[in-house]
Amino acid sequence: MNEPIAVAPAAADSIAADKGWSAELRATFALAWPLVVAQLAQNALTTTDVIMLGWLGPTYLAAGTLATTFLMPFFLFGVGIVGAVAPLVAQARGARDIKAVRRVVRQGLWAAIMLAVLMIPLLLQIRPIFGLLGQDPAVTVMAEQFIQLAVWMLFPALAIIALRSMLSAFDATRVILVITVGGVLFNAAANYVLIFGHYGFPRLELRGSAIATVLTNLLMFGMMLAYVLRQRRFKRFYVLMRFWTPDWPRFREIFRIGIPIGLTVLAEVGLFTAAALFMGRLGTNEVAAHAIAMQCASMAFMVPLGLGIAATVRVGRAYGSGDLEGIRKAGWTAFMLGTGFMALSCTLFLTIGPLIVSWFLDPRAPENANALALAASFLVIAGIFQLVDGAQVVAAHALRGLSDTKVPMLFAILGYWVVGLPIAYALGFVVGWRGVGIWIGLASGLAFVAVVLVARFAMRQRLGLLRPR
Repeated sequence: MNEPIAVAPAAADSIAADKGWSAELRATFALAWPLVVAQLAQNALTTTDVIMLGWLGPTYLAAGTLATTFLMPFFLFGVGIVGAVAPLVAQARGARDIKAVRRVVRQGLWAAIMLAVLMIPLLLQIRPIFGLLGQDPAVTVMAEQFIQLAVWMLFPALAIIALRSMLSAFDATRVILVITVGGVLFNAAANYVLIFGHYGFPRLELRGSAIATVLTNLLMFGMMLAYVLRQRRFKRFYVLMRFWTPDWPRFREIFRIGIPIGLTVLAEVGLFTAAALFMGRLGTNEVAAHAIAMQCASMAFMVPLGLGIAATVRVGRAYGSGDLEGIRKAGWTAFMLGTGFMALSCTLFLTIGPLIVSWFLDPRAPENANALALAASFLVIAGIFQLVDGAQVVAAHALRGLSDTKVPMLFAILGYWVVGLPIAYALGFVVGWRGVGIWIGLASGLAFVAVVLVARFAMRQRLGLLRPR
């Protein structure tokens, strides 16, 4: 039996229906900006690893990249599942149900543990799997050395997602930012001393990078858990109370909502992986230009992604309290902010694209001229790509706030693999537009997903998505 209580609101905690559009705009922005910066900082964790492994040499960088490429799909699938904690906690908060908050977070931690236990044995098979894929045996052995240690980061890293979802649902996003930035700094220091053996530490090279990754995630999880257990606003939830007591309905609900999210993420990651493989068939310059354009697009993408997470929380809270007007305002406010920022980044890509790509490769070197020209042309397509990418991520997250994930997953698979990938192949190789054709295919797939998801949110009542919890 649930025990509803009055939950004290934070400063930016008003539901949109109470104070109107301007209040919703301020609340969404206050919730989202730390998440945006935290997402950028999260990217910096991987960037630090890449830079320092690059200092060891191209073989080490290749081995680390292969290992990370193998690990990431598993990890992102787990993130999608455990990320279902966010809308469920937001809905419980909207319903002022303290017991449901505790149970959802506890079962989210259970899900993190179970997923790590299932994934680790699969990830440890990297050597035979890479052997079947024809990867270089020497590089594969080095990649295995990294994976054997790095897989243990799954336990704390997935548990972080459960706690972060709870903090986001209660507008405590600044502490997420502080902990993430602290993790970036610790990761850089740990990489430096463990990879290269400074300050009396042994020189562990690839193993040092893997250990640094595990230690960083353990530190971030410990800091986040300590905050949840000790901070006055959160310790009243007693998230670890009777931790081993099962709550099977909520455990199943996390997987019911989370598995489609994880598959949606895999579908999108798979599309971009396929695009990179297509570029590899075209030549080195195309691959380099694609990497530059993707880096620019992915950095800009962090803004609507942070706004999307905020939309999940705001929509979920309004849904939990039965506030239909709050759902409308929360969803469309995040959509307006996300597409507004992407319109700005689109303008920058279209107007100063050649200048932007020159930050990645030296324009004075003649051998870089072709790659730079290709990157600038890709960035033109990426400008249009920005608009639809921002729209689809905010719409998908707003629908998650309504626990609507299965149909959006089907739309994502259809858009990425039935629309986007065939267009990319046809325009890139059959029509002969090469890299530009591949990027048009990416934009087409994202545009399809954006249109259908935005339409689904707009028609949420007609489609029966607002049924009472």
